[in-house]
Amino acid sequence: MSKSFSYISRTVSIAAGVGMLAMSACAGDAAAAKISKQQVLVNKATFAVQSALLDSKVKEKTAHVLGETKAVVICPDVTKMSLIVGGTGGRCVLLARGANNSWSDPAFYNLSAGSFGLQAGYQHSQLFFFITSQKALLNLMDHEFSFDASADAAFGNDSSSTQNTPKEVYAMQKMKGVFAGVSLGSSKLKPDSEANRSYYHQVVGPEDIVVRMQVNNKSADALRRVVMKAFNQ
Repeated sequence: MSKSFSYISRTVSIAAGVGMLAMSACAGDAAAAKISKQQVLVNKATFAVQSALLDSKVKEKTAHVLGETKAVVICPDVTKMSLIVGGTGGRCVLLARGANNSWSDPAFYNLSAGSFGLQAGYQHSQLFFFITSQKALLNLMDHEFSFDASADAAFGNDSSSTQNTPKEVYAMQKMKGVFAGVSLGSSKLKPDSEANRSYYHQVVGPEDIVVRMQVNNKSADALRRVVMKAFNQ
C-alpha cells in the first residue's frame, strides 16, 4: 500500500508540474501575441512612411513642414465605415524628434471619430499628423487629445492651400495611393496604455517613450530609421 500510494503521489506531482508548465507556456504565447500585434502596427507604419514620404515625390511646401516637425503621428490603416451612423477608427504610433535630430521609439495611440450621414461606404486610408510645436506635442501626452472642428483642412502633395490648417498640427491623408483632403473635426487621439506596456514590457506613458526616451525596442529601429530619413532631409 505504501509503495502504491507513493507511486500515485509521484504521478500526481508530475501531472501538476506538467500542467503548470503548460499554463506558463500559454501565458507566454498570449504575451507574445500581444507584442506581435503591436509589431504588426509598427511594420505597417514603417511601410506607410516609406511609401508616402520617401518613395513619393514630396513638394517643397511639404518638405518645409517635415523639416519643422517636432513629432509625427502615423496611422497606417484608418478605417471609415458609415451607414446612417458611421465612425472612423485606427491604431497609430507617435514618434518625436530628440537631440541631434534623433527620433524616439513609438508610443501607441488609438484614433476615433464619429460621423453622421445618409451615405454608405467603407474605406481605408493612411493618415499622418505633423506636430510642429512642443506645446502641441505636450498636449498629446497621457490624455485624450481632441481636434477642434475648425481644424478641418488638407495638407498633402496635391494640396494648394494650407491657410486653414493650424500651424501647430498639419494633416495628410493617402487613399489608394492618392493624397486627399482630411476632416479633423471631432477626431480624438488617446494613448493606448496596454499596447505601450506590452511592447516595452513595463508600465510607461507616452512622455516616458517620446520625450524622455527611457525605453527602446530594437524591433522599432526600422521605423525610426525611415522617419529619420524622411524628416531630416
